[in-house]
Amino acid sequence: MSTQTSVASGGSHFLLKSRLAAMGFLEFGIWGAYLTSLGAYLAHIGMGAHIGWFYAVQGIVSIFMPGLVGIVADRWMQAQKVLSLCQLLAGAFMLAAGLYGLGTAEPEFGVLFSLYTLSVAFFMPTIGLSNAVAYSALEGAGLDSVKHFPPIRVFGTVGFICAMLLVNFTGFQNTAMQLVCSGILSFCLAAYALTMPKCPVTKSNGNKGLASTLGLDAFSLFKDRRMAGFFLFSMCLGVSLQITNGFANPFIQSFRHLPEYAGTFGVKNANALISLSQMSETLCILLIPFFLKRFGIKTVMLMAMFAWVLRFGFFGIGNPGSGVWLFILSMIVYGVAFDFFNVSGSLYVDQQTSVEMRSSAQGLFMIMTNGIGATLGTLGAQAVVNHYVFSQPEGESQIAGWSTSWLIFAGYSLVVAILFLLLFKDNKKNESKSAIEAAEAAAAGDDAI
Repeated sequence: MSTQTSVASGGSHFLLKSRLAAMGFLEFGIWGAYLTSLGAYLAHIGMGAHIGWFYAVQGIVSIFMPGLVGIVADRWMQAQKVLSLCQLLAGAFMLAAGLYGLGTAEPEFGVLFSLYTLSVAFFMPTIGLSNAVAYSALEGAGLDSVKHFPPIRVFGTVGFICAMLLVNFTGFQNTAMQLVCSGILSFCLAAYALTMPKCPVTKSNGNKGLASTLGLDAFSLFKDRRMAGFFLFSMCLGVSLQITNGFANPFIQSFRHLPEYAGTFGVKNANALISLSQMSETLCILLIPFFLKRFGIKTVMLMAMFAWVLRFGFFGIGNPGSGVWLFILSMIVYGVAFDFFNVSGSLYVDQQTSVEMRSSAQGLFMIMTNGIGATLGTLGAQAVVNHYVFSQPEGESQIAGWSTSWLIFAGYSLVVAILFLLLFKDNKKNESKSAIEAAEAAAAGDDAI
């Protein structure tokens, strides 16, 4: 009987992880349909100077929306239902933006930007929500999140890649059809999220006070100097998150103005070339449990920071011709740059917080990274690119400006990495519930998907 029970348990665990993997596939497929190609579309319709605002608004809404939605999911409405509602609204506004872009020869910035902003306002909280739903489901099944979540999260990256390649090879990367694709995928996830395991809701707060009632108790994490430092540097590193998403595609396509590069694969298929970054992600995610267990959060975050230096630096000295290998190296290190920061950071926050504030804490992490950090980063990057690139005539002058811009971004990342090395303290020995200890305990557990 024990063997049969074990087999049955293993089968149910596999089914659960498969369902969570499908959720992640859709979640990041929605984002992948436009995140790396939106800049190219905007450049093609004459809004190149506004690219930064379209990416910055993701950060602006992430300052408050994930936190507010996280409060709802923690206190009043099951997280999987909140995820469904947010995706329904996000899909409706994104579909409207896409149809507007397709139906207008010269879209107006105000209309397109407003519809897009409403969509991302409801989409950005779903990243933290989908994480919270997955963590809750794994915990409910008696599975360790540090061991089992990264392999599940891989399928999110696979979904991102599939959406990128679809948009690339259908020719949608330079049209508003990418927004239509994203909207349709949001509707699919809105329906699918309702089939996810029910998440707990804390309806009563006893005598915990107003802050707890409003879900603001996640901010109590700032009382811990180590956690405060972690969130501060997460914000600084979040500056880098959206820079290549917004500017890598138009940068690579700008080489089309030089005859020696005009016919290269990268120039014609920039999104496909960039998708190598996400392919690198799928491998790096699987390394997270080992690296967290072996080195701890500080070393893992440092690896991410120095990877960002290389990510930008390789763009600054490469080209889609004889220097395409530098572009490829930039794509490879992106896996470390993104995953060792974003996924490890999310796991670390989950391990440092209670069940009652899980969604709120994930929302706070989003506020610091994709909110404040990404907003400052994309607006700052737009100012740099406007000065060095878009102020110059198309051709060699703009290429030189792009090179300067990427090297400036690399220099910033290097400064952040050095400061983090010197100032952040990771007291692993006193962490009773750290991601490191959880990874060590999980090392002897069952195999993941």
